[in-house]
Amino acid sequence: MKLQFDTSARRGRITGPAPAAARRNTRCLAAPVCVERREPVVSMLGNPGIAKRIALALVWIAIAVSGIVFTEPAPTDAIMLGLLVLLPTIGLVAISPLLVSYVSLWMVAAAAGLLAATMAPELGRPVTFTFVSFFLYLASFIIAAFVAKDPKAHTELILRAWVVAAVVATAAALLGYFQLAPGAFDLFTRFGRATGTFKDPNVFGPFLVAPFLYALHVALDMPLKRMGVPLAVAGLLALGVFLSFSRGAWMNLAAALAIYGWLAFVTAQSNERRKRILQLVAAGAVVICLVVVAALQNERIVELLTQRASLTQSYDVGPEGRFGGQQKALDLIYQNPLGIGATVFASVYHHEEVHNVYLSMMLNAGWVGGSIFWLMVMLTVGIGLRHVFKPGPAQPLLIIAFATFAANAFEGVIIDLDHWRHVYVLMAIVWGIASATGRQTAGTNRRRT
Repeated sequence: MKLQFDTSARRGRITGPAPAAARRNTRCLAAPVCVERREPVVSMLGNPGIAKRIALALVWIAIAVSGIVFTEPAPTDAIMLGLLVLLPTIGLVAISPLLVSYVSLWMVAAAAGLLAATMAPELGRPVTFTFVSFFLYLASFIIAAFVAKDPKAHTELILRAWVVAAVVATAAALLGYFQLAPGAFDLFTRFGRATGTFKDPNVFGPFLVAPFLYALHVALDMPLKRMGVPLAVAGLLALGVFLSFSRGAWMNLAAALAIYGWLAFVTAQSNERRKRILQLVAAGAVVICLVVVAALQNERIVELLTQRASLTQSYDVGPEGRFGGQQKALDLIYQNPLGIGATVFASVYHHEEVHNVYLSMMLNAGWVGGSIFWLMVMLTVGIGLRHVFKPGPAQPLLIIAFATFAANAFEGVIIDLDHWRHVYVLMAIVWGIASATGRQTAGTNRRRT
């Protein structure tokens, strides 16, 4: 019997006999990978159920290995490159006008970056840098569309895999910092600071913040007797942030925890849950304090902490310091509306990068590209803040992503984070959940009319 498809608002539902894969109930694999109940028939890929399971597993793996960045490109980039094609092909994305606007703005920023590269003394490095930016923009768009397809299930898949990545990176950091294995210190630390499976402690620390909040979220919904495991994970990640000795990461964690606690409290549906949130945030703060106190028993940690705890370091001040470099960047921005090209500032004008992503983007992509980056940050904060107050299954996960992104956006004032992969994942989660919420609201309004 020939299959027919309804072309009304509920498009895609099979009205004739459905294939077995389309009738199958929702099933979850042993890993945090779930398959939707209704599955589109994709003849070119054979069994669509198997294709979806493979795709979801690949998404999980891509995030789970995203903390392994000893080299560029990293393993996660190779997997993500395949997912850029696979996810849309098998229908695991939901693209809305909001997400089209999202990717369109990023494409303009990428084009502005290429234009700025023509201003550079040599094209090689600026063009390569800009193409990496283009890849990150496109990957963020696909992840956002993936999240929009099934906000709760797909965001949980991402965050669970992120916890795995964070635990692996932190375990490596502890092996290196405390010299628990031969050669681990040289491999997993830099300048006496824990880096884990990252090249830079200033990236390693902030990478752990979202999984830390997710561990607290998991503990929030557990009975008291079962909270030990997620709280232990949170404690481990807090120790990783601390041992990175990154002032930005410390501020990032504190800001994210404060934002998460406030939003979770004001959006709670009952006083009992508010009480539990207060207890959990207090527990999180206690865990952090205990981790710090325990770490301070090590003399080497105390010595490095004394050096790093100051608001300013010797390399921050003076004309060749961080702040002097930012003043040079401001002058160059004013004089070069089209930008000077990515990586040119550190190779020609100063001995290091700007350490301010908002100034750096103005140099890398000109006034147009830099303004778009500023706009994308503000839009992400605005859209996230608008949707975190809308009840729904994915609301707690959106609060985690929003709180972490807001903290990263704040940290961007003192560091260049335009190539931090996890920042684009956070943006994707915020825009993806917002897109799904918008589609659901529009569908409800159409049914009412």
